[in-house]
Amino acid sequence: MKDRSEQLDKMEKALNRMIREEMKKIYSPQVINRFFHHWNMGVLENSDGFARYTGPCGDTMEIFLKIKAGRINLALFQTAGCFATVACGSMVCELARGKKISIARQINQNKILKALGGLPEENQHCALLAATALQKALSDYFAKRQEPWKKAYQV
Repeated sequence: MKDRSEQLDKMEKALNRMIREEMKKIYSPQVINRFFHHWNMGVLENSDGFARYTGPCGDTMEIFLKIKAGRINLALFQTAGCFATVACGSMVCELARGKKISIARQINQNKILKALGGLPEENQHCALLAATALQKALSDYFAKRQEPWKKAYQV
């Protein structure tokens, strides 16, 4: 049984190497690292701002924000999407974290693409998905501040 398990581990490592080599032909190191490491991925209970957004491609992203004194202290995401969407979600959270809300409001598709070192044209909409989800989460934060009772009904 141990030999079979070791054999499967070797096959998995070889397959991962092959996948990474193929990805290097198309994607930047930033995109590849963010996909494989899942930085900033998670769920934040009792978030101050939250959004779930589904793009025209069918990928869905959720953004969770913790905000204190006008700054984004923590930004996490979840997604049901492709590897480019995972990379964009990770990057949008990194770009937002530690920023004043007024600065985070300026994060858009182009800033995400630039920070990732670009994406192929067929994946660029993933950055728009992430930027839109962030902006909707910020809008949710402002709505909750105006009507605090809404926080109790967060999904």
